[in-house]
Amino acid sequence: MRMKSIAVLAVAAAAGWGFAAGEALAQNEQFVPRLVYRTGPYAPNGIPFANGYADYLDMVNARDGGIDGVKIAYEECEDGYNNDKGVECYERLKTKGAAYVDPLSTGITYALLERAVADKIPLTTIGYGRADASYGPVFPYAFPFPATYWDSADAMVTYVAQQEGGMAKLKGKRIALVYHDSAYGKEPIATLERLAKEDGFEFDKYAVSPPGIDQKSVWLQIRQKRPHWVFMWGWGVMNSTAIKEAAAVGYPMDHFIGVWYSGAEPDVIPAGPAAKGYKATTFHGVGADYPVIRDILKYVYAKGGGHGSKDEVGQVLYDRGVINAMYDLEAVRTAQEHFGRKPVTGEQVQWGFEHLNVTPVRLTQLGFEGLAIPLKLSCEDHKGNGNVRIIQWDGEHWNVASDWIQPHNDVLREQYKESALKYAQEKGIKPRDCAAQSAEAK
Repeated sequence: MRMKSIAVLAVAAAAGWGFAAGEALAQNEQFVPRLVYRTGPYAPNGIPFANGYADYLDMVNARDGGIDGVKIAYEECEDGYNNDKGVECYERLKTKGAAYVDPLSTGITYALLERAVADKIPLTTIGYGRADASYGPVFPYAFPFPATYWDSADAMVTYVAQQEGGMAKLKGKRIALVYHDSAYGKEPIATLERLAKEDGFEFDKYAVSPPGIDQKSVWLQIRQKRPHWVFMWGWGVMNSTAIKEAAAVGYPMDHFIGVWYSGAEPDVIPAGPAAKGYKATTFHGVGADYPVIRDILKYVYAKGGGHGSKDEVGQVLYDRGVINAMYDLEAVRTAQEHFGRKPVTGEQVQWGFEHLNVTPVRLTQLGFEGLAIPLKLSCEDHKGNGNVRIIQWDGEHWNVASDWIQPHNDVLREQYKESALKYAQEKGIKPRDCAAQSAEAK
């Protein structure tokens, strides 16, 4: 029966009836908890991501019979992008056999860091969360792959330098940051402050109170100071509001760049023609012309399934949900290859993430060539190379606007380590010896 194959569980959970994890485990199925927000001011961004993730799980069940034959069971819990509710969802779903959790919220991630270690449940935070959690010796159960907010900030400055004619041309320029006044929005500030000192540009920052509907005073200040470039770390309605306000004060859209969670269709479409030219970073491809997306349409939507509108398939956040699910399931598969073809535990999936190697060949096999980037993690590195590129809105579609930009990993990795070790000292954490662990494994 289709319900037994878990193809409609996310819809079921949203409707108020969920799936018993005990039944899932009894049926030899891998349980995947889903923290989502389909209601509230952040729903326009949360919904397509959740749909893409769930559709990929349904497709893998329908096409492959699960992860190499191990069926996937999942259940959604609505948290409204609220930290307290996110913790409640985590506590409820972890008891059902959670092997990992990805909350799509930096605030919730911060709240779960210590719990996840105690419970031995990995936190996967695709392009969000604490950037310094990429340092595995201190954060064994946090995985902010395939790029961090610090990577994005670094790449954005590199891109601006390219547009201005070289790094030397940054001197005397003014860059402003408009940010969501939360842990998420504050993530890039230290990196941008450091780069301002090193590269000689002026740096201004403007906090926007959540959810971000009232920004007029911020944009009046920007009109007065006239920064050469504006970066944005926004989410939900804050993004489209910012684009509208930027247009209202005459700020040029092609000098306005959002981080990847400020660069999706829900951010630009509400602003109408005013959004044309707006840019954003990304760590993956755009559009629907990929084998994996065609498989979702074939195995899910053509069979009467799907968690959203067919028109949404291939949008930025939908694609990101699909990509997130793929990386997660590949870690589960890696764990199964080591521990056996059966539902694996959080501790085993943590091992899977630290041995994850999604090669270009594997991406092609999975139908993700051009959509997702290769990813190799280790005990010490929970992030990967962190490559970033720029996309631009033409009024109807997102288009690639730059080559891949590799952040200055040599500098950033030292920053991750320094910040992580400071956190370890504050929390009384003894960092793991990854070299010794690797030698022992051999």
